[in-house]
Amino acid sequence: MRWGLAPSLLVLALVTAVPAVWLIIVSLTPLSPAEPGSFDFSEPWQSYQQAFTTPEFAQSVLIQIELSAITVVLQVGAGLGVALLLDKPSTLLQSVRTGFLVPMVLPPIVVAIIWKIIYIPAISPLHRLAAALGLPFHSLITNAHTAIWAIAAADTWEWFPFTMLMTLAALQMVPKDQQEAARLDGAGAMQLFWHVRLPYISGTLIVVVLFRLIDSIKAFPLIYVLTDGGPGGATEVTNYYGFVQTFNFAYWGYGSAIAVLLVAGVFVLSLLISRTGGGMAFDE
Repeated sequence: MRWGLAPSLLVLALVTAVPAVWLIIVSLTPLSPAEPGSFDFSEPWQSYQQAFTTPEFAQSVLIQIELSAITVVLQVGAGLGVALLLDKPSTLLQSVRTGFLVPMVLPPIVVAIIWKIIYIPAISPLHRLAAALGLPFHSLITNAHTAIWAIAAADTWEWFPFTMLMTLAALQMVPKDQQEAARLDGAGAMQLFWHVRLPYISGTLIVVVLFRLIDSIKAFPLIYVLTDGGPGGATEVTNYYGFVQTFNFAYWGYGSAIAVLLVAGVFVLSLLISRTGGGMAFDE
């Protein structure tokens, strides 16, 4: 039985462990195909020191934090709001729930293309509607002040169904007798939510926030298609900055160090899920 798992473990090692180890090894060198002999371990922390002393890297981290904060707040807010609306016994609402899942199952590149069409003024139905109403506005993805919000809107549309499903499942686990007792005591909709429903779903909301916080790092397809990190680096988050350094400038060692730092950050957030939010959710 033990040897029966060997093929699966071998495949797992080949597709995960080997690339991860190679990534760490490369990050300890200033490797660049444009510089022969750069596979050198004489200064193994050089790439990491460069990351922590480069203003562009620090700026990319701040942009990533901003984007993550915006998307998590919007996704949890939209998901919770829609879940509350759909938490009713109705055949029609059950059909509507299925429709909300469409954005989440689309390939990310397709989502990016859809929103590219929405944001390009020449072909955008949104811009044409605004012009017909006498409210024309410039492209959101070419303005440094609105580009990050444009990315966040697209990411929210794609992933708020996840928060909706998780929250809706938690709402349906709230004891009905306690809700009925609160209504008989004269509790309104807001009081019912705040004092009865919210305490039961708080653990689930924490898990949802942490999962979406981790997943917000993977907005690469949207940024690549919609803004290419611009305008003026306004949407150049950390993983996109690492992509540019690796493939545009051929700094493989530096790009690998950035990737390792990202993995470390995700690992820390994963620990938060398992030790705080996850535990609270399971306790409930």
